[in-house]
Amino acid sequence: MSRHDPTLGRANMGGVTPASLAPILLVLGDEELLATRAVTEAVAKVRSVDPEVDVREYQAGALTVGEIAEMLSPSLFGGRRLLILRSGQDARKDLVAALLAYAKNPDPDVQLLVLHLGAAKGKAFADGLRAAGATVVPAVKLKGHRDRVAFVRDEIRRAGGKCTDDAAEALIAAVGNDLRELAAACSQLIADTDGRISAETVARYYRGRVEVTGFTVADATMVGDVPAALEALRWALHVGVDPVPIADALADGVRTVARVASAGRGNPYQLASSLGMPAWKIERAQRQGRGWTPEGLVRAMQVAAECNAAVKGGSDDRAYALERAVFSVAAARQGSTR
Repeated sequence: MSRHDPTLGRANMGGVTPASLAPILLVLGDEELLATRAVTEAVAKVRSVDPEVDVREYQAGALTVGEIAEMLSPSLFGGRRLLILRSGQDARKDLVAALLAYAKNPDPDVQLLVLHLGAAKGKAFADGLRAAGATVVPAVKLKGHRDRVAFVRDEIRRAGGKCTDDAAEALIAAVGNDLRELAAACSQLIADTDGRISAETVARYYRGRVEVTGFTVADATMVGDVPAALEALRWALHVGVDPVPIADALADGVRTVARVASAGRGNPYQLASSLGMPAWKIERAQRQGRGWTPEGLVRAMQVAAECNAAVKGGSDDRAYALERAVFSVAAARQGSTR
């Protein structure tokens, strides 16, 4: 049976011994950052055991059975070796057969690391390595928003810091979804702070760099933060964001909060199916909906509809129509809290 290596993904290499090195590592997935990190950390681990380790890299599609047999055979001069086999899904059948046979009785002085995209191509090779007991290191792309939030929080924890969900969401809004950029941003924040990362910390360091969209404007408006909504709106228009998607985002924000509020309180994951929207969006709408009344939401929907009509109908001043909508939606919410 395959297993996961609990020490991979951690910066601390203390306590690594020859016996603790997995003889076969299978890095499975198509996320380049995670795959690269797995290789880097595997090399660091084996070098902490033997600084003179012989590290060799090969492309699976270009290897022959004879070459792999020579690389995996016991060395006349002794010493530890790490063989990195990239694009494992491209390995030919005879090479796969040879490697799977080797995996049943690997050399204790040799560590074999295979990178595999994890798709249908070459699946038998990955499955065979799993069955032979390879240690699997996941490197799949993060598809969901909550996965990226968890990634950011884990990055901060890896570096010895602490990070709230709100801070992680703020960093994603500021930096974007690319994992390399997120990892670099996490590292920079840890280096420049005491390690306790809040949404305010992110705002302080990334003010002006946020990728402003209509949803940035809508999110601030729905919680009644008029100064933040206006700042985001004016910046968005300044950098050339079209007014139409901003109006659409505002309308969508109001509708989403209204739909979630009408569904009543409940677990976001349980409501996701009945409402036909992702759990993270429901969770955000539940937070934004605090303080709203049904009457306030009805008024906000009217405002959003009027704004849409003005912006899409060729209003002479579409920026003014959007600003007026921000004030009016916030006023509807304020009326709800009285």
